[in-house]
Amino acid sequence: MKTSLPAGHLDAWRKYYTSFWRVFAAIEADLSAAGLPSLSWYDVLYELYLSPDHHLRMCELARSALLSRSGLTRLVDKLEKEKLIERKSCPSDGRVYHAQLTAKGVETLRKIWPVYRAGIAKYFASQLTEAEARDIERSLAKIAASLESVAETAGAAECEKD
Repeated sequence: MKTSLPAGHLDAWRKYYTSFWRVFAAIEADLSAAGLPSLSWYDVLYELYLSPDHHLRMCELARSALLSRSGLTRLVDKLEKEKLIERKSCPSDGRVYHAQLTAKGVETLRKIWPVYRAGIAKYFASQLTEAEARDIERSLAKIAASLESVAETAGAAECEKD
């Protein structure tokens, strides 16, 4: 199947992709220099922080943190070892596991955020006007919304395996 892709769209994709990974790497370097965990740790902890009662089924956490199930399992093992989360079996279905954010996990989030926020400001926000930022946000929201049903369908199928 051959799909038409205008040069401007391909150029936009390349700039987005390159920019994202460079900003990501710069923030990761800042976190490392500060002796703090990576953004993947932050993302998992933050998703749990936002969830009701600070816990999610493992498949829901994988979907919301944008990780594969195997990647999430390895990361959850590390987070659990550091006592940032606890893995608990579901009382109504022993085959299903939940990840529960601990007080130490919340404390870690609060340590990471100032460095993360400063990185966003330095490497991303400082390069844009408010109007440009709103334009980018609208464009990316449109793209994300167009893919939401695909993500939900895939996520539901993964959770059904639990």
